[in-house]
Amino acid sequence: MSDLVMVFSSRVAYVAFALLVGIGVFVLVDSDNLLKKVVGLNLFQTGVFLFFITSAFRRDGSAPLLSGPGPVVNPLPHVLILTAIVVGVSVTAVALALLVRVYDEYETLDESEVKEAQQS
Repeated sequence: MSDLVMVFSSRVAYVAFALLVGIGVFVLVDSDNLLKKVVGLNLFQTGVFLFFITSAFRRDGSAPLLSGPGPVVNPLPHVLILTAIVVGVSVTAVALALLVRVYDEYETLDESEVKEAQQS
């Protein structure tokens, strides 16, 4: 039993990744509310960020410039995630600005009602 607890405790970040990505995809697919879709997209992005950072972790790793003998941590995933966070914040800001414009025009954030209003 203690072996199972050790394996699970060492993989908590992967479980969190799977939950965040799963919930994010579910909200994106299931919801008709455009604001909920933006929140689902953010959950999905956060899950992917967590996956990359977790997969780049190395126990007892050191920075490549200060390394001596032993394992070295690859800095590339961390740099890519920093860039992805900036892009994700920008996408969220643009999406929320568009939602404000959609609400001003159609007075709803329901996707089906916006499609009906566009067709008529």
